Amino acid sequence: MTKKIRSIQLFICPYGLALLSLLLICLANPIHGQAQKPPKNVILLIGDGMGVGAIEIARQFEYGKSGVLHMEKLEHVALMRTYSANNYVTDSAAGGSAIATGIKTNNESIGVDSAGTEVDSILDAFQAHGKKVGLISTNMVVDATPAAFGASVKNRWTGGSQIARQLFDHRIDVILGGGASYFEEERQNGVDLVSKFKEAGYAFTANKEELASVQHPKKLLGLFHPTYMNFKLDREVVHSQEPTLSEMTAKALDVLSQSDNGFFLMAEGARIDSTEHAADYTGIWNETIEFDQTVKKAVEWAKIRKDTLIVVLADHETMGISASETMDIAALKKIKVSTQYMAKQLTFDKDNKIEPKSVISAFKNYAHISLTPEEAQQFIDHVRSNRTLVYPQHSIDWEIGSTIAKHYKAGVADRSIRAASSTGGHTANMVPVFATGPGSEAFDGVLDNTDISQIIAKVAGVPFTPGQQLSQN
Repeated sequence: MTKKIRSIQLFICPYGLALLSLLLICLANPIHGQAQKPPKNVILLIGDGMGVGAIEIARQFEYGKSGVLHMEKLEHVALMRTYSANNYVTDSAAGGSAIATGIKTNNESIGVDSAGTEVDSILDAFQAHGKKVGLISTNMVVDATPAAFGASVKNRWTGGSQIARQLFDHRIDVILGGGASYFEEERQNGVDLVSKFKEAGYAFTANKEELASVQHPKKLLGLFHPTYMNFKLDREVVHSQEPTLSEMTAKALDVLSQSDNGFFLMAEGARIDSTEHAADYTGIWNETIEFDQTVKKAVEWAKIRKDTLIVVLADHETMGISASETMDIAALKKIKVSTQYMAKQLTFDKDNKIEPKSVISAFKNYAHISLTPEEAQQFIDHVRSNRTLVYPQHSIDWEIGSTIAKHYKAGVADRSIRAASSTGGHTANMVPVFATGPGSEAFDGVLDNTDISQIIAKVAGVPFTPGQQLSQN
């Protein structure tokens, strides 16, 4: 009898342990279909132009072939298509607008549909739902991506001053980045727009020290450069007093989290795209790592609270950047300034032609490349012949980057493709989407850029219908 009972116990115990284990798993992880508490806050981190190539460049340069970026550690991953309403390849205006509004629009348009009609953004929806909202960019706060969330203009190139006014009119709680010149009297019909922000209760900061010292403002405006903020590579050499993307994001979280209702924050690592346009691999590495460090800080902040959805993505890919087998990583890592800084070291003769000696000197001093006189002249000829359709002011620094990339055998689209492109070298390559926090499991599979705001609104329980004015909801 004792032997029989013992055999029954031996049979039951393994199944009992299995059931107990299953119960514990269910308690720790709610079963599918059970109601999940929606995120109180949403942090959307956008690496402008950051495709898989830029991510791989940053990973290999920073950590080696077996390293892992912080964004790659997020639990949920998807791929996203990025085409615009009128082109297979989007620019940042249409790409940012599709993410922000859930509506496809034409290249160069911001916050409007393809017919030019103003549409609301996910930021508008969160604000209407009683949540605080914020915008950050290492570019200008009036440029394509931040503007797509906080403004509506038919043309990105002519609408900068109007965007600045709309950011004020919409009373966005936190605005941090470059573009201070668009808030000045010269571009605002004699009105000092920064003064209007201050009168409306905003604290104002103009440098890194001021940003760090401001304590618990209800609203915050920080403008740290007249136009684009400096590249990470150049901050030391130009003695920059600008805050980093991580520092701006940390301060924004301090301000926005004062609300009991939660918030929506979009923070853009904008200069990744700028370095990609220039085929500046050293810059791509530095800008992408700074963005990835911001992802790390945001995730650490959110893990303590457990009420915040974090989504990390790009608006498009630029220049077909790839981690080619032949790429000389060691040599590229020795470059200490951006191609834009190098371009500023060139000199010109009385006919405004680039002097070959200055080309040879710049490449030798900053890129550690010894050009022959013939190669220097070829560089000058390329600058003259490859006039780009957009950003003509960057024709020299873009050519410097292409020359360095070719010399160190880094994979990138040819200079002629960039010159012929209406977007300056964007591609239709899909970009990755990483997500963590409550609701992050919804970011799965192959998505369209118009899906992003709709998914965020759905998981956060915020009313939002793309293309429909909030006043009509």
